[in-house]
This record gives sequence, structure tokens and C-alpha cells, in this order.
Amino acid sequence: MIFKAIRDIGKILYSVAFRTAFCLAEMGKIFFCKGEAAMKHIIQNANVFKDGKISKQDFVFFSEDFSLFGIPVSEFNFEKYVFFPGFVDAHVHLREPGFFYKETIATGTAAAARMGYTDVFSMPNLSPVPDCVGNLKVELDLIEKNAKIRVHPYGSITKGEEGAVLADLSGLSEYVAGFSDDGKGVQNEELMRSAMHKAKAHGKPIVAHCEDTSLLFGGYIHDGEYAKLHGHRGISSESEWKPIERDLRLAKETGCKYHVCHISTKESVALIRRAKAEGVDVTCETAPHYLLLCDMDLKDDGRYKMNPPLRSEEDRSALLEGLRDGTIDMIATDHAPHTADEKAGGLAHSLMGVVGLETAFPILYTKLVKTGLLSLHRLVELMHDAPAKRFGIRSDMQENFCVYDLESEYILHTDSFLSKGKSTPFAEEKVFGNCILTVCGGKVVWSK
Repeated sequence: MIFKAIRDIGKILYSVAFRTAFCLAEMGKIFFCKGEAAMKHIIQNANVFKDGKISKQDFVFFSEDFSLFGIPVSEFNFEKYVFFPGFVDAHVHLREPGFFYKETIATGTAAAARMGYTDVFSMPNLSPVPDCVGNLKVELDLIEKNAKIRVHPYGSITKGEEGAVLADLSGLSEYVAGFSDDGKGVQNEELMRSAMHKAKAHGKPIVAHCEDTSLLFGGYIHDGEYAKLHGHRGISSESEWKPIERDLRLAKETGCKYHVCHISTKESVALIRRAKAEGVDVTCETAPHYLLLCDMDLKDDGRYKMNPPLRSEEDRSALLEGLRDGTIDMIATDHAPHTADEKAGGLAHSLMGVVGLETAFPILYTKLVKTGLLSLHRLVELMHDAPAKRFGIRSDMQENFCVYDLESEYILHTDSFLSKGKSTPFAEEKVFGNCILTVCGGKVVWSK
């Protein structure tokens, strides 16, 4: 198998990286890729996104021979298609081990490959929680066996994500991309300070789900106009920005690399903007639904329920401004699949989380780029350049890229998703931008 986690005398390598090993010598146009013949392909006068723009140039890549739409790649006309670097998603729930009925590593990474992702970062709210090397090995073995693209796991900050005792950060550090208690957040300040000191010592970021549980008051959507009009219990914005404020102070104190997950409020944007100006080593992400929807777009349907919730129009506008001025570094999907039954309880009783891997690029390209709210250059920065840089992903377009038909118009039908999860607020939206090919590590992982 081309992609395989590399072991070091029984130890598991951190990135579970799927490395493509070409043979040492070139033999004409043929290379050997762990036993499989890999052709050298040259696409002449291709549309290649590079250095912030689409330009005409010859594009060379290596992979096994393949076809597109039934046509051999050597005969396929790429004239109307655009080559992009493989996208990177810093926040994905693959649900394995422990919750295979919601998603598997195979289905989640297939969904990612379908829309041009070559790297995803898997969150640690699993069973067992990867809070020690032994528990992490369960996840790594599944990744090695079933992943279609490169998967970079996070270790948890605390044992069992219970927020009481630090996980084995030292033992995990060799094998994980960073540390997170995603889904819960660390409530205790001294515990977070200790985690930051340890993470810094090992050169790893703290990847924080920021949620003060003492400020939730049983809420399940944003504490805004829609909640008041329809009698729902609301989640305050303070429950998000208060712990961000605390953590930024701790990150400044400790010098730890700090990354904030799925920000949704105007206060969060302002706090992070100020911290960056003060030199704090902080990055942050938001998700497509927070950029394109607000609480007044809600319907009493589980596909609109996620955590944090859809906020106000004022918050949405602040997030868009944060994208434009560089305060927000990247867009992650927070792909969080659940079963149909788990999402059938409306806003009050459905579980929190929506899918996003198969909607992110087309919905953002359609709603932001084609409308002139964001440049294509900036979108690629947000979906590739910034997450790759922050988390140290090697970016070689000869081995990791995707190809899009940007003018292809279609409907987002959830029954065609490769993910097991089907719950998204963007179901049945008309979008532009269809991925026809994804190559990861020199292997074709998706093609039309």
C-alpha cells in the first residue's frame, strides 16, 4: 500500500504520515512507488494556482496511470480545469475509534479526498481518548489501515478529556500534531497553564475548544433574537470569548503556540486581533457555517445545530472582516457527523455537529469568491497555505494537489455524500466548483 504509517522499532511515528517512496533511480518516465509503477505525467499549458493566481504553465506530477470520465489521463483535455494545492483541514471528527456508526476513518477521508483535501487533523474526543501512547496506537492502526489521505491526530490535553489531570503530553508529543480537549474545553486555569508549559517544551501547539461551561445555562442555540422569538434556551457569546481571553493571557505568559478552534463571536475576533498585535503566538480558525449564516437563518432542524452555535449577523460580519484583515488564519470544517436519528430531534434535542468536508470549498467559492466578498487567493490561503504553515505540513504540488472545474454548477445533494453524516445547513444549495481529481502522496485518491 502506498500510504503507510512508518514505525520506528515498534513506535508509531507522529504524523501517521502517508509517505510515498519513489525508487532511487529514474528509469525513463517510470518510477516505482512501493512496488507500483508511477508514471510521470506532464499536463501542458495547464491552469495552475500558484503564487496567489491562476497562470498557464506545464504541470508535472507522478502517479499511477488513471482515467478521468473514462478518458486516459494522457488524452484528457484539462483546458477548463484548475490545479490547486491539496487542501488542509485542521479540525475534523473522524469518529474512530469508538463511534464508527457515525463515521469511519475510511468514509471520512474518502469524503475529504472527494473535495480536494490531502491532509486532515483528527480531533481526540474518541473512545479510547488518545491521552497516552497506548490509546493513540488504536487510532494510528486504524489510520494506517483505512485512511485515503494523510491524517494527523491530536492528543488530548487531559486524561479522558475529563479536565482533571493532564494526559501524557510528553509521551504523546512525538506522535501528535498538538493537544486538544475538543468538545469540552479545559475549565481550570492552572491546568491549562501547566498544559501550555508542557506543550511549549515539546514544540507543540495547544488547540483549544473554548467554552466556559458555567456560562451555558442549558442553552443549545445562540442567545439572540431567534432564541427569544421562538422560546429556545440560549448560549451566551461570553461562554466562548471569556476562555479565549484567559488563554491568550496564559499563552502570552508561557510563550506556548496557541490555536483557537471554531471562533464564532465578534468579541473573539477582537481579542485575537489585539493579541496578535501584542506578539502572542496565536492562530485561529472559523468554519463555513459561521461565515455564511446567522441565528436568524435557523430552522427547527438538527442540521442547523452545532457548537458553538450560529451567532448574530453582527458576529458574522466581524468574522468576515477578520478573514479580510488576517485576524482569522484559516477555515476548518469542524466536520462532525452523527446518525440520522441523532440529528432528528430539532434544535432542542438533536446532538450538536454538522458535516462539512463535502461542502466547504464549493459553498465558500460560490458565496464569497463569486460574489466578490473574498478573493480566490485568500480562500486558498485559508484552506491550504495557513494551516499547512501553522502545523508544518509539507506542501509539494507534484504529489499533493486537486483539480477543480470552477464553472461546474450543481446541487449539494446529501444522499450523494461519501461521509456517513448527511446533516448540513447547506443541503440542496446550488453551488459552483466541482473537484474532479485529488492526488495525495502520488496516489490518485479521488477521480471522476
